[in-house]
Amino acid sequence: MLTPEQEKWINHLPDDNAIAILPYEPRAREIFSRLAKWIRSEIKENIKIELRGSTRLGILGQGELDIYIPVAPESFDHMLGRIEKILGAAGSIYPLRRARFVRYSEGTKAEIFLINEDSDDWTGCLEFEGYLETHPEALAAYEKMKLGGNGLSTRRYYRRKNEFINDIFAKIAAE
Repeated sequence: MLTPEQEKWINHLPDDNAIAILPYEPRAREIFSRLAKWIRSEIKENIKIELRGSTRLGILGQGELDIYIPVAPESFDHMLGRIEKILGAAGSIYPLRRARFVRYSEGTKAEIFLINEDSDDWTGCLEFEGYLETHPEALAAYEKMKLGGNGLSTRRYYRRKNEFINDIFAKIAAE
């Protein structure tokens, strides 16, 4: 089951396309390292930049890098301006929560998220991935769910994915 906010977000996604699920790309971590180094050098600040998502977990996915730049809430607007200077305007912004940028590096799509480190988006990401890392059966089920999404529309894929994530959060709450 999805929350009303999740329903709203999912309903804005396209329903006339097809998601492709690809094998894990072994070069992804190297590409991430070079891209993170470039971002740091352009911003000229020692910021935290983390690889998250399927690539970090070492499983199949959409063939893109999920890169997060977690910052304190009071630094969010400042850092948003700094990142926009090097990556251009954000594709989407949820004020003081997260901003999404897309950049291609070495033929690989990178979704770069500036994220408020105190937001549920960030803490939930850490909690979800932490659970998968400590529960191999849940990680295998997640990978199977992703593979089953091959060919689905973006909307249908993310509905399934969010339902899976919500189920994991229910398990975490029950522990």
